[in-house]
Amino acid sequence: MVFLHCAKLVRPGSITGNVRIEANAAGRIASLRPNVEPSTGDLRLGTVFPGFANAHSHAFHRLLRGTTHADGGDFWQWRDSMYHLAGLLDPALMFLVARAVFAEMLVSGYTAVGEFHYLHHRVDGSPYLPAHAMERAIADAAREVGIRLVLLDACYLDGAIGRPLSSEQKRFGDATAAHWVSRWRALRPVIEGEGVTLGAAIHSVRAVSPSAMAEMRDALGPDTPLHIHVSEQPKENSDCVAEYGETPIGVLATLGMLSSRLSIIHATHLTDADRADISASGCTVVMCPTTEADLGDGIGPAFDLAARGTPIAIGSDQNAVIDPLLELRSLEAGERLASGRRGRFAPAALLAAGTAAGYASLGISRSILANGDPCDLVELNPASRRTVGSAPAQLLLSASASDVQRVIVGGAVVAENGSLTGTAIGRPEDLLTEALLAVAGAVAGAGAGGRS
Repeated sequence: MVFLHCAKLVRPGSITGNVRIEANAAGRIASLRPNVEPSTGDLRLGTVFPGFANAHSHAFHRLLRGTTHADGGDFWQWRDSMYHLAGLLDPALMFLVARAVFAEMLVSGYTAVGEFHYLHHRVDGSPYLPAHAMERAIADAAREVGIRLVLLDACYLDGAIGRPLSSEQKRFGDATAAHWVSRWRALRPVIEGEGVTLGAAIHSVRAVSPSAMAEMRDALGPDTPLHIHVSEQPKENSDCVAEYGETPIGVLATLGMLSSRLSIIHATHLTDADRADISASGCTVVMCPTTEADLGDGIGPAFDLAARGTPIAIGSDQNAVIDPLLELRSLEAGERLASGRRGRFAPAALLAAGTAAGYASLGISRSILANGDPCDLVELNPASRRTVGSAPAQLLLSASASDVQRVIVGGAVVAENGSLTGTAIGRPEDLLTEALLAVAGAVAGAGAGGRS
């Protein structure tokens, strides 16, 4: 057993003093008692929040940070740069990149991540031998740094609606939904365990036809978390309506796929009918405000969806920014800019978006810090130059990742003051430098005739 004592525990809708938490050998909460003085041997913590969940990440996109922000154009031009980068990665490089990015997430306060993964095969589309090499690399990276990982293995069959995969997309594909299902089923026993679980993803209506989605729907168990990009760009909607006579949400509704196990990523450009369908279904919407701003996607209807009862979660997506507190603040800021009103999301609602909704979206836990839940915690500094004077509940609106003091996953301290603990890995910036240098070597090798 591990015992932790929190001077203040901030949960959605409540702030409790002198909370003693007991975590069992499996890293889950055995008891949580308020108004109890610390005992000898307790790990003493100050102002503590539940661990934050990153419900949508593409780890390798982090390599574009600081190199594409000043480019002109729109999402589609940015995508060309991303495709070029995707063509450079092999399992060894993927491990270095994922390890560095997961380490940055962990020290920033994310205790769990859903990695939306589609770099399955070699660049020419042929499988790796041994099988699942890319997926193993990502799982190994998560285990090494100590973050919870839900690998959202994505089905990606078409280059666009009715079009084959382009040369840049071949490594994403599995030819048919049946082939994806077969590979997905074989993957589960290979990667699961030690904080890693397997979920599923449909890349988008651009990349998977309705008939293929139906095959996936029928093959997946009802408890498998399923994620899909939806309506990030107006062109996606217009193409979908032109081909199927319905919006992407309309297609999903017709297929009976809108349910509490589904998470919709972005949902930026929705019709009124889309919003009604989403809210009636119980599915989660995952907003990625820093990415949506960087790519010029637009401001999604987060507040309207939440007001209709839709759970809202957050993700870092392209990882141009890795900071759950900034992600939440940007969610609120977008609503203020769109509406001209302040205080759209109450602090309790923001905290739920950053914690409970994300954990549920990833299939990790349906409650937060109740008995049996993962003992995942983040300690924030309430007295930094950014936060001093803040009300505890409003630390979400004043703090940043730089104010994360300690991160606890499964009852164990895994990060402290910007560095990983209990490992020789050390600082994320060193890992990121190592990964960037390795990728630069791959670029040089490709320029000299390609990598073997």
